[in-house]
Amino acid sequence: MIYLAFVLIISGSFLALWRMFRGPTVPDRVVAADTLVVISTAALVWLASEFDNPIFLDIALVYAALAFVGVVAIARAIEGSGKRVDYDNTRK
Repeated sequence: MIYLAFVLIISGSFLALWRMFRGPTVPDRVVAADTLVVISTAALVWLASEFDNPIFLDIALVYAALAFVGVVAIARAIEGSGKRVDYDNTRK
């Protein structure tokens, strides 16, 4: 069961990294970065359980709160920058 959790965390991280680098639009990349933060927070909680050390839970809580604020700031910057962002521009 422990190895299954590790495999799922690693595979989810690779998929999120792939979308972050490959994503055709800026919002796709922001969502992928947020997904990567959620996966790494889950990994910290898994480490807290695995090593029986509650300090990892505190770190995960602070990390998740700061990441949420960062994603909201990036979303507001994209939405309200005053510039027209072309979301349909895809790489070919």
